[in-house]
Amino acid sequence: MVYFAKLLQQNLRNEYTLVTSSGNMEAVVCDVVSPEDLLKFEKKYSTELAKGDLTKDTKFEYAWCLIRSKFPDDINKGIVLLDELVHKGTKDDQRDYLFYLAIGNYKLKEYERGLKCIRILLKNEPGNTQALDLEKLIVKAMRKE
Repeated sequence: MVYFAKLLQQNLRNEYTLVTSSGNMEAVVCDVVSPEDLLKFEKKYSTELAKGDLTKDTKFEYAWCLIRSKFPDDINKGIVLLDELVHKGTKDDQRDYLFYLAIGNYKLKEYERGLKCIRILLKNEPGNTQALDLEKLIVKAMRKE
């Protein structure tokens, strides 16, 4: 994923590395953002927003942190931000937005919504192994409910 290369270059703790190195999607969806990272990106987001100069990258970084929060209200806020981004993004950007929308909805046990997001991603990229792994995890969770 294009965006993740940028994040890795910035030395962010990135659960995507867990996916590519271990294939363990459960570790990805259970990863929790550090309070320091959340605060850092919240400040960046708020500063840009106040200046009227909010970039899509900053909005995504903040949403990415919120999705990884342990608090449902934060996750919901991240979903709202990603929903706003997904309709305006390029195809490459949409892949990232849809992936994290699926994770956020999974974490909130909104499995149908998560499955819808991941299947849109898979429609565009049927061979995306991370998306396929997440789809399996969501379906497995739905069967348990």
